[in-house]
Amino acid sequence: MMMGKLPIRLISASRRLLSTASPAAVESSSLPPPSEVAAAAKDGKKKEKKKKKNNKKQKEKKEGEEENRESGRGGGKPLYRRLSELGGAAEGAVSRTLNKWVKEGRPVKVMDLVNHVKDLRKYRRYKHALEMMDWMVNTRGMNMSWTNHAIRLDLIAKVRGIESAEDYFCSLPETAKNQRTYGALLNCYCLEKMVDKATALYQKMKELNLASNTLVYNNLMALYMKLEQPEKVPALVEEMKANNIAPDNMTNCILMNSYAKLNDIESVEGVIHQMEDSEEVIPHWTAYSTLAGIYNSAGLFKKTESALKKLEGLLDGRERDPFHFLISLYAGAGNLEEVHRVWESLKKAFKKQTNMSYLTMLQALNKLNDFDGFKACYKEWESVLVTYDPRLTNLAIGAHLRNDMVEEAESLSRRATEKGGGLDFRTCDLFMDYYLKKDEMNSALGWLETATRMAKEGGEWKLDGDKIQMFMKYYEKEKDVDGAEAFCKVLKTLDCLGLKAYELLLRTYAASGRRERSLRRRVEEDEIKPTPKIQKLLDIVCGKK
Repeated sequence: MMMGKLPIRLISASRRLLSTASPAAVESSSLPPPSEVAAAAKDGKKKEKKKKKNNKKQKEKKEGEEENRESGRGGGKPLYRRLSELGGAAEGAVSRTLNKWVKEGRPVKVMDLVNHVKDLRKYRRYKHALEMMDWMVNTRGMNMSWTNHAIRLDLIAKVRGIESAEDYFCSLPETAKNQRTYGALLNCYCLEKMVDKATALYQKMKELNLASNTLVYNNLMALYMKLEQPEKVPALVEEMKANNIAPDNMTNCILMNSYAKLNDIESVEGVIHQMEDSEEVIPHWTAYSTLAGIYNSAGLFKKTESALKKLEGLLDGRERDPFHFLISLYAGAGNLEEVHRVWESLKKAFKKQTNMSYLTMLQALNKLNDFDGFKACYKEWESVLVTYDPRLTNLAIGAHLRNDMVEEAESLSRRATEKGGGLDFRTCDLFMDYYLKKDEMNSALGWLETATRMAKEGGEWKLDGDKIQMFMKYYEKEKDVDGAEAFCKVLKTLDCLGLKAYELLLRTYAASGRRERSLRRRVEEDEIKPTPKIQKLLDIVCGKK
């Protein structure tokens, strides 16, 4: 069945896939005596009871670790919480934190540090994760395992660029140039859409017999999806099978998305049916979340709910991510009742909710315009939060501003500051956008100045072109030369004073009838190459040469 073009949004599939197992065959013609059946049943019950007990212990241990990270109990803040609280701190902050930790006489185990690196990486704090790995090697002299070399290479690519990652790979001893590090470099090329380099490295890996795993093919398939070439994915899957490399859940998720991009829902459904009928790959919950996302994009909401019921049947109560996907996907299907039901199930499964769980729920309520539910959920988060997360406050600020509740939005930002959370650039952007649309330039400029101060303190931020134009258009309309000049000073501080800004400044001067000869010199000093339009404006404002 072919569908119309789908505005499909790829949903990432988790790499933590279930292991496969083939059920043992039972010969019905040679059944054991009833006494043995009873004994086996009793033994089975014991094993099941033991399994449940172990699962409970694992769950309690995981919750305990999360609680320790966020609560800071037990004599001083735990290391991960200290690292979390660094937020967007500049380079050197992680090293200082680790050095202080050591000076306090606290242990620094490689396994713990690597786990913290993985957590920072998971939350996209790549600079801090890399600084931590650099500290482990350069300050503590720790040896890197092959896996850690691969992680470090990936972080170098994200923070310092692909050339630095290539240099790092070349510097590795030959024994460390294995499937993992080659795979990490291939992944970097695929992420950067570097087709030629990815293809060449793949060929070399095949020559070295290092391309015989699923991850290599998954990376290449993901590359083709990024390049909008979904038609190449099915052929890669066939190549895998020809080389006796079994597709995994990730492979099938990418394959489903490729068929969806080709508007072929029938083939999408064929993949999931094949997984359900096969004993080689047990469908993971991510397969059903991918399927549900495809149905949502196609507007097939009844089928979405069917897929989500199957997803829910795979929950074991030990992972939060499936609950998050359920909430988001039910929101995408417009089902508010199911969103609330899954939220309650999540709260029953885990006694303590993380910031990510609250963020997921707030995003869903915001999408479904359940503003009362949104406010109640945010208030609940504020009452229990341990570690401040600006994403939640920014989401709440945005929701209030969309409802023209500007005083409440300002109050949210103040409360966040009082709780030690402070502001970030997203907060400034939200308020600036709101005030610019309302033509309240003084308020918008106030938030711009706040963002500029934050940038001076070490943050990375640029004012986008649309906002620059909105500010300058206002000053031109009002013939406010002084306001435009003050704004341009801010732009110069942010290194955003370019050709377009000068054109708008000159137009403001021209509209007001004011003349300023120094503008020609300023344009030259700022290395602006005048266009014919700007040259004409310079002649009007500065006088002809």
